[in-house]
Amino acid sequence: MKVKGIIFDMDGTLGDTMAVLCEAFRQAFEQFLGRRYSDQEIAALFGATEEGIFQRVVPDRWRDCLQVYSEIYEKIHARLDGPFPGIEEALRLLKQRGVSLGIVTGKGPPTTAISLRDFNLTGYFEVVETGSAAGAVKPHLIRKVVERWDIPSDRVAYIGDTPYDVEAAKEADVIPLAAAWAPATDAAALNRAGPLATFTTVESFIRWVDGNIEADGS
Repeated sequence: MKVKGIIFDMDGTLGDTMAVLCEAFRQAFEQFLGRRYSDQEIAALFGATEEGIFQRVVPDRWRDCLQVYSEIYEKIHARLDGPFPGIEEALRLLKQRGVSLGIVTGKGPPTTAISLRDFNLTGYFEVVETGSAAGAVKPHLIRKVVERWDIPSDRVAYIGDTPYDVEAAKEADVIPLAAAWAPATDAAALNRAGPLATFTTVESFIRWVDGNIEADGS
């Protein structure tokens, strides 16, 4: 397969960080708004970066709330064992095959940096694009990475764990791949979005890379 670049989503794709996100949001909201948000209420806010979410939900004190959130996120994130088992093996294999690697995530720069640092993954990625406070912009960010690499879009894949990730890949005219290995991921919903392939384990993704991407990435 003529894949020369793969762009990864972060949360739920490289690491099981959704619980960290939700708990950090929950504690920050409780401190500033006086009530506990459920995971479902928090997930409904996703799309914009954390900065954008706090600007909308806590407009008068969003900077203070963002600071508290970031501190809580860093503290809880440090308890994680690392990325999903097998992710580093997959990234090493892709590097060996000459595939360019990048990240496009909807989260903001501070928490993206924390996750990459704690997971010890920073050195694998040539480019990291984070989200916008204004809302979801993944198709734009994917196209930005493709242009930076100067690789034809039909030779680049984007892999993420939500139907929106699949839709964003299609909108950006890259190959849509679905990561369904996180415990909370809805594989059926991912399949309905129409990816080229859905991987229920990191090991199945590794086998796909090994069998479909030639040694020179050409």
